Order: sequence, then C-alpha cells, then structure tokens
Amino acid sequence: MSLELTRKTSRLRLAPGLAGVHLTPDEFDRATTGRGNRYELIGGVLVVSPHPGNGEVDPNEFLGFLLMSHKRNHPQGSAIDKALPEQTIPVGDDRRRMDRAIWVGLGRTPDPRVDVPAIAVEFVSRSRRDIRRDYEIKRDEYLAIGVREYWIIDRYRRTMTVHRRDGDRTLTKVVTEGQSHETDLLPGFVLPLAELLKLADDWAPPAKPLAAPEPETPPAEDA
Repeated sequence: MSLELTRKTSRLRLAPGLAGVHLTPDEFDRATTGRGNRYELIGGVLVVSPHPGNGEVDPNEFLGFLLMSHKRNHPQGSAIDKALPEQTIPVGDDRRRMDRAIWVGLGRTPDPRVDVPAIAVEFVSRSRRDIRRDYEIKRDEYLAIGVREYWIIDRYRRTMTVHRRDGDRTLTKVVTEGQSHETDLLPGFVLPLAELLKLADDWAPPAKPLAAPEPETPPAEDA
C-alpha cells in the first residue's frame, strides 16, 4: 500500500523507511509506531533516530526510580504528578521526543498532548549534531513552550546544565560531578549527579589494553 493510499484509508504506521517524508502534525499524532526507534516531526519532516543506548537508558531509569521514591516516601513528594521516559511533546507544529518529562503541581494525571512538563530532561549523545540539538535547539524550544527547568545530563563533560526561565531571562546553572541539584519545583528532592554518571560509565566500552613494548635489540658485540 502506498503512503498516499495509507494516509487516505488507514492510520499511518511509522517506520525507518519513511524518514524524510512530509507529514502534517495530525498525521503524525494519529500514526502508530513500532519498537526500536524514536520518531520526531521537525519542520513537517519525519525524523527517525535509533533508540538510546544503555549508557543513557540506565541513568534515566535510575532517575525515574529516585523521582518515584520521592513521590511515594517524602512528605512533599506529592508535588510530582508523573515523571515518564520517552515522551513525545508538541512544540508548535513539531513533535519532540523528550528523554524524561516531569509534571508537577497539576494535582492530576497530565495529558502530554496539552500539559507542558515542568521539567524536561535530556541525556546527551555523542555526535556533534546531537550535542547542538540538546544544548541549543531544545533549550530554546522547551523554554519557549513553558518548560520551567531544562536539565541536560552530559556523561562526556561530566556535568548537568540546568536552564531555567525567569521572566524574560534564562538563568543557567552548571552542576559538576561531585555536586547535587535541588529545585523548588521538587521540594525536598536532591539529585546526586555522580550516581547517574556512574551508571552511564558502567556501559562505557572497556579501554583497549596497551600493546606490550617491542623488546630492544641488544647491540652487536665487537668481534
């Protein structure tokens, strides 16, 4: 079945082979997806990316555990509505895939189609394109739609950069590996950056062993 016929007769199923096709926001929102890839709509074009590796997934899962433990066990944990991984968030007519979205203060289950997360979290990938996307493009997009804090967790620079909108200004804080982050959006919650980075390090490729040095050739003896 052709793409045009599928558009007219049934819900579109997104697949890697459709990368680069033009879709409307409505077509994207109604489409179904398979597992193993991430799908975004950027400038009306379908963008397909591989699923994040374990070096991003493991610390992201642990972050979710910390947030849910805080929600269940801390006297002020009820401020957290939901903290979900791999969320597709509307950014105007675009659709961005957020590593973790944290909704606070609603007092109900959020609707990701209309409720902007209070906190957006991204785990930086290695490529230069991904670094610029996470540090610059998503920063501007997320803050523009009303995200109140944007966390960029970077296992390569060993930092967490926090951008926060304050009126017309953007305030930026850099958390280093030995530090923790606290925010009034999550009363009583403390995020120890070193623990997330340690989990990412567990999945780093092992260092290649150094080759043994070549034995030196002894000098020839005089006859």
